[in-house]
Amino acid sequence: MPPARDAARGWPAPAKLNLFLHVTGRRPDGFHTLQTVFQFLDIADGIGLRVESGGGIRRSTPFPGVPAERDLTVRAARLLQAEAGTDHGVTIAIDKRLPLGGGLGGGSSDAATTLVVLNQLWGIGFSVDRLAELGLRLGADVPVFVRGQAAWAEGVGERLTPVTLPEPWYLIIVPAVTVSTAEVFSAPELTRHTPPITIADFLSGVGGNDCEPVVRRRYPEVGHALDWLGRYAPARLTGTGACVFASFAERGDAQQVLTQLPAGWRAFIARGRNRSPLHERLDADTPGTRF
Repeated sequence: MPPARDAARGWPAPAKLNLFLHVTGRRPDGFHTLQTVFQFLDIADGIGLRVESGGGIRRSTPFPGVPAERDLTVRAARLLQAEAGTDHGVTIAIDKRLPLGGGLGGGSSDAATTLVVLNQLWGIGFSVDRLAELGLRLGADVPVFVRGQAAWAEGVGERLTPVTLPEPWYLIIVPAVTVSTAEVFSAPELTRHTPPITIADFLSGVGGNDCEPVVRRRYPEVGHALDWLGRYAPARLTGTGACVFASFAERGDAQQVLTQLPAGWRAFIARGRNRSPLHERLDADTPGTRF
């Protein structure tokens, strides 16, 4: 079995951006079909995983309002344990750095990191395809974090085509509001039948976010952030928000805009990454095991 990691060191669970998001339909089971492009950021939560004997799975980090039974990291560990039939256990520590409810995929990324790393620490050896299938049971955004490559996504987000994109600097504003994804996707006014586009269309500049009009109307704080950032560069919503972002070729350009941020607003700068920081770490630690 591979050696257990020091929980204090942590494994990266990176953020993502949706560079566009179209809602193309709705399945009979109620799930929406989408087109989007995922790109990772070089900021991440930290996931500490300490292998335990006896099969117990526990979370050592308290999160008010999120009981361990509902935490995606705990659910991911239990799902993997059940599927593999292993008697290994784990204690999970979470260094939460990504904003909650921001559309950056923090919970999904935490779950994916738990699946991918425990697959190694427990010596299970599931393929990346098997792990992505398990991840989809936890959430539509989990598979892209499991696979670790920027991707064009269709279906409910699980049909992934790897893409290689420019890796600009992003200025990301975190409005002081939490957007309910369920509320946005159940909104009667949501556009649900945007004609599909191609990857070539996206690369030529086509694509918006169908959720943006709904979010603007229901969460004015997000609209204010989009309007302010749009004075400096094209501003977009990631997922259903609340975070909004704009890209810059140089970090200094993003920094210059950041210095003009209105008082009381929260924002940060991060770089786009086509390869997940988690997978870069795994590649460095265990050469030859790249997915």
